[in-house]
Amino acid sequence: MLTRSDDLEILLTVVDSGGFSAAAEALDIQVARVSRAVSKVEKQLGVSILNRTTRRVELTDEGRQFVDTIRVGLQHIQQAEEELISRGELPKGRLRVDAASPFVFHQLVPLVQAFNKMYPDIQLELTSNEGFVDLLEKKTDLAIRIGQLTDSTLHARPLGKSLLYIVASPDYLSRRGIPKQTSDLSTHATIGFSGPKILNHWPLKGFKTLDPTFTASNGETVRKLTLAGNGIACLSGFMVKKDIEEGRLVVLLEPEKLSHTGREQINAVFYRSSSVAKRISAFIDFIQPKLSL
Repeated sequence: MLTRSDDLEILLTVVDSGGFSAAAEALDIQVARVSRAVSKVEKQLGVSILNRTTRRVELTDEGRQFVDTIRVGLQHIQQAEEELISRGELPKGRLRVDAASPFVFHQLVPLVQAFNKMYPDIQLELTSNEGFVDLLEKKTDLAIRIGQLTDSTLHARPLGKSLLYIVASPDYLSRRGIPKQTSDLSTHATIGFSGPKILNHWPLKGFKTLDPTFTASNGETVRKLTLAGNGIACLSGFMVKKDIEEGRLVVLLEPEKLSHTGREQINAVFYRSSSVAKRISAFIDFIQPKLSL
């Protein structure tokens, strides 16, 4: 007897959410239904897929290989169904888009209303992650990534470049003075990232690894700390251009700045065989000319 695809979807949700209760909550079904589905799959295969502990579930070696295969297989089934349904129609269905929170706040949120008006049948779901997400594991259709790409399995469409700026608030500079060269930063308060470390490598001549006075896990918090006069930061133009134009932040050390570091690049990435290709193309084509990078 063949395993039902809905049982396999439940199994994937258990794996991705880390437990039976979390999967039941995510799918809005009873825990008993989740347990029955997983047990049915294991019985039909004759192997244990999951190791249950009191805190979470973990994949067995056989389970890990099986889950990787069915994840791709279910994606192909969805692709076949959606391509048949959507022929000759405007794109429709759910589109899950992930980006760092500052990009979501400053670039995507202002475009949502107009996008929805043009494509009313696309249900847009925005998520924010400060690191790179696994598109399959997180069930993400499209991710906006900042910096150089390393994953060759993903298809990428360049969205443009966003210059980096060394910035501080007028209030901070009135109290602490204006740095004239890179070495002057050693006498100033600086605001950096708690990770990844590459974000604390500022594009300045003679710059050494930053030991920030303050750190935060995402760019929007760094921006807020900078606006509040806590120190000097290095931030992308897509989140601070308006602050600079309106005088809330002052650009520093431009003669010392290096360009073409790779961190300026912004790409939309997705799997080549994505089942939501029409929705992805519609979204990228819509936002690209409207971004303020």
